[in-house]
Amino acid sequence: MHIESFNLGPLETNCHVLSHLGQAVVVDPGGDPAQVLDYLSAEKLALTHILVTHLHFDHIYGCARLARATKAPVLAPEGDAALMQTELGNGGLYGFPRVEPFESSPAPTGPATFAGLECLCLPTPGHSPGSTTYYFPQAGAAFVGDLIFYRSVGRTDFPGGSSATLKQSVQEKIFTLPGDTVLYSGHGLETTVDSERTHNPFFMDDML
Repeated sequence: MHIESFNLGPLETNCHVLSHLGQAVVVDPGGDPAQVLDYLSAEKLALTHILVTHLHFDHIYGCARLARATKAPVLAPEGDAALMQTELGNGGLYGFPRVEPFESSPAPTGPATFAGLECLCLPTPGHSPGSTTYYFPQAGAAFVGDLIFYRSVGRTDFPGGSSATLKQSVQEKIFTLPGDTVLYSGHGLETTVDSERTHNPFFMDDML
């Protein structure tokens, strides 16, 4: 198993590629996926799924092109579907480019299998209503989108966001994972469950 990450798009969104035995999944292609396509080709990887943690424009810019080039299906949280009728989902917000339309199916909730690996699709709302974390136990990795970052958390002032809900999601769904689980966020550095549970200032009060 291997995880490769790329910074894509105008907000330098982390796009993660998890590969296993010649297959791969891509999480959050937030910009032109040319680098991702080159990597898949160089490593001779067959893309089985494109997983979206939430439907904010900066996480989905590359979905249409990547799906067209690979024929891989896009799976996106059903709870965020309404965002695609807004600039937050379709782009145009703050003058950012529009998102090329793409077809998607609802991401599952609970156990699933991607690229031959077991995955738990965990509803983790707060940053967005449908925000989903993809936890791969065999890889010791969780792709959390903009739920939690290294020493920070995702913003909750967008429509459908809630700081109380986000905090509950992190405490009940993320901090209950094995401590050495690596958290791959939508922006910035990777971190671990133990590191954030111990040092993230947004949760320090809970340690008192």
